[in-house]
Order: sequence, then structure tokens, then C-alpha cells
Amino acid sequence: MDGRYTYDGIELAYTAEGEGEVVVLLHGWGCDASIWRPTIELLKGHYRVVAVDFAGFGRSAEPRSAWGVEEYTRSIEALVAELGIESPTLIGHSFGGRVSIVYASRNDVARVVLTDAAGVKPRRSWQYYRKVYTYKILKHALPLLIGSRKAQMLLEQRRAASGSADYNNATPMMRAILSKCVNEDLRRLMPKVEAPVLLFWGDKDTATPLSDGYIMQQQMPNAGMVIAKGAGHFAMLEEAELWQASLRSFLKIE
Repeated sequence: MDGRYTYDGIELAYTAEGEGEVVVLLHGWGCDASIWRPTIELLKGHYRVVAVDFAGFGRSAEPRSAWGVEEYTRSIEALVAELGIESPTLIGHSFGGRVSIVYASRNDVARVVLTDAAGVKPRRSWQYYRKVYTYKILKHALPLLIGSRKAQMLLEQRRAASGSADYNNATPMMRAILSKCVNEDLRRLMPKVEAPVLLFWGDKDTATPLSDGYIMQQQMPNAGMVIAKGAGHFAMLEEAELWQASLRSFLKIE
């Protein structure tokens, strides 16, 4: 079933399949609910599976202001209330892991699965800060030196050459949101996630490294980890057999 609901004046989309206890699937940045299709096929015979398109992705409208993780979490809380869901299981990948952590830190959940999840603020090198502050200085100085039109062209070229693919492919509003969300450190909330947690991580993940998973395991009181050897940031797709076996065990699927 395809569904829609409204939060903060914008229309958001989700799909719902199966019957029973509810599992909510939360995708990563740059993806949409379709990335969960293999997981939905595994779970829908045992659970009611709700897969969300976050605001600005898939069939959901873009936010009208620069949301942070808080606003995205509230949009999921609104969906849970709209559907009358009690104590869902959350499964979050990457950015969806951020939202899962915030949600589970203050709402009743049955279980949480975090796969290659974001939530630990990345460590930045001095080269990163040099690049950021050089860009900010140029952004203010170049229009005065060469005019605003030429300055805008040069800055866009510099940004395209040095920015991440997620940033470069985003609209201006989604770029602002990404910049805001990526710098939010959620370690303070992790001890509040008291439900059972399964961490599923690729040991070759460079976007959210395995060290982030270890931090989450240490901070969350009921967390255990499965490591997908040789897998990267999409370990649930790269090591699908291990992912499905881990879910079957954690969710007690016969």
C-alpha cells in the first residue's frame, strides 16, 4: 500500500506491506524507500513493514526550511502517530540511523537495527578546516574583487571539485540540510537507547567507519554487533545473505 501524510505543511510518502508488529525502515541520504526492497520481501510475511521516503527524497516533498535531524525525527514521530503504531522496531541505514537513534532515545521501541549508521561526528583533519575556511574567505572576498557573477562561477567550480557526491548532487535546500545534519553528534543520546540494538557494519565502510559502530556499541547498553567482512557503506546489500541471517536471528523469524 502506498500512503501519504502531511508534516510541517509538506506531503511525505511511505509504503506499508504485511501484517502484525510494525517494522519501520529508514533509508540513508541520497536513497529512498526502494533500497529496502530485499528487506521488505524478507519481513513482510512476518511483520507489517513501513518504508519511509524522507522529506526531500523519493516521492516526498522537499522541506521548506533547513531541517536538522530533530525535524526529520519529528516527521517520523508524526507518521507513527498517524498510523497508530505502538512500539515499532526501527531499522535505519546511514542517515536513517541518525533518526533511529534520536527516535529511540525518547520513544518506546521494541528493537533497533542500525546498519552503517551515522551519528558520530566525523573527525576532521586540518586540511579539511583549511579548505572550509578558505572557501568562506573567498565567498566574501571574490565578489568585491571580480564581481558577483564571476565570483559565483568560480566558487561553484571550486565546490564541485572538492565537495562530496551527496553535496554536489543536492539542491540548494538539501545542501543546507546535509551540512546541518552531518555535524550533529548524537553520542549524548546513545545511552538513552535502552531497547535491544543490532549493529550491522561493513568493515570497509569509509563513510561511517567501523570505529563509529564500536562507539555505538559501547554507548548503547543493549547493543551487539555483526561485522560484514569486506563490505562497505551498503553492507546490507553487499552482504545480503549475512544481513538476512542476522535479521532472522535478531527478529526471531523462523
